[in-house]
Amino acid sequence: MATRNRATDQNQERSRPKRRPEWIKVRAPTGETYETLREMMRSKALHTVCEEAMCPNMGECWGSGTATFLMLGNICTRSCGFCDVKTGRPAPLDWLEPERVAQAVKAMNLRHAVITSVNRDERPDGGAPIFTLVIRRIRELHPGCSIEVLIPDFKGSLAALKIVMNARPEILNHNVETVPRLFHKVQPQDRYEWAQAILSNAKELDPEVLTKSGIMLGLGETLEEVKQTMQDLRSWGVDIITIGQYLQPSKGHLPIERYYTLQEFQDLETYGLELGFQWVESGPLVRSSYMAERQVRELSVVHRQLYGDESA
Repeated sequence: MATRNRATDQNQERSRPKRRPEWIKVRAPTGETYETLREMMRSKALHTVCEEAMCPNMGECWGSGTATFLMLGNICTRSCGFCDVKTGRPAPLDWLEPERVAQAVKAMNLRHAVITSVNRDERPDGGAPIFTLVIRRIRELHPGCSIEVLIPDFKGSLAALKIVMNARPEILNHNVETVPRLFHKVQPQDRYEWAQAILSNAKELDPEVLTKSGIMLGLGETLEEVKQTMQDLRSWGVDIITIGQYLQPSKGHLPIERYYTLQEFQDLETYGLELGFQWVESGPLVRSSYMAERQVRELSVVHRQLYGDESA
């Protein structure tokens, strides 16, 4: 049995892609705007998921004056196989963090702010009150800025979700990341049912909120499984979906099983629109916050038509 397992592992290793295809090119972050934002983050003791998760779009996004803020510290209580954020015992919540983030949003003059966080499983509320505080403070300091929150699954807690939803973010985002079959392998402390609870209950609590989720490709899933997961997300009321290629942060992370082609990403975008998603971002370097401002600005027109809200 041991010999057979070693042979299987060797075959899998040989079958994995060795070179990144030519259509995946990541530029190193540079430029005056990037350096200015980087210094601002350091001066305010802030973290961004752009840096912590080694996002391939960091140069592009920071160069255009946008960033995704990482709250609740930079130590996560979970150990997902794809993520480069540190795992361990986090420090106590910093209740002044929302003020610093809001001040940064104002200083950057953002039209759309994306707020995410690590998991804080040591707390029954998962750190949800921090999301509410930062949403409200941004609106006080920088009126007119729309807000997207990319939240943890809170272990499916309706009470924690209500805390966030009471502040009424424009977009409520939670990424499923992968297909159900690979959940234990990719994110061993997560459950597909918790993702379902968060996304479907968000719509129940606020039918006007735009809900969003994302999937990574290249971890060993099949196209059929991807399409089934997309169907699940749509059945939970998800409006926006992002689909991108998984890129291995280091040799210690999960390997890339295969690279998807540009045509496959295009086909999945078409399929997503056919399913009824209001917005589909599908491409090799697409990440959760990619084109986030365009999504909320253009889809707000749809919401005005649906709900008659002239202030949207």
